[in-house]
Amino acid sequence: MEAVLDGRAHRLCLTLGALAELEDAFALDDVSSLAQRFGSGRLSARDLTRIIGAALRGGGTPATDEEVAAMAIDGGAAGAARIAADLLTAAFGGPEEPAARP
Repeated sequence: MEAVLDGRAHRLCLTLGALAELEDAFALDDVSSLAQRFGSGRLSARDLTRIIGAALRGGGTPATDEEVAAMAIDGGAAGAARIAADLLTAAFGGPEEPAARP
């Protein structure tokens, strides 16, 4: 997917490497645990930063989470939440689509 961050379009992708990075960041053992954690719908600003940062890096932009936290996002926190939700839906499926079992 593509998102505008700091006024520039960026490719974002939750690759397997990006998902592994998120597993490490959240101290989870597997993708199923990651899907369950995000399935609650409750995401902190730190969660949004980590998800968007991992997706930026997965899409080829070498940005740190600190750089992501400083980026301007259209719609502010709500815009960041929409981006993260779209990424997670693409990675794990929507409510009507169960996440693939590894």
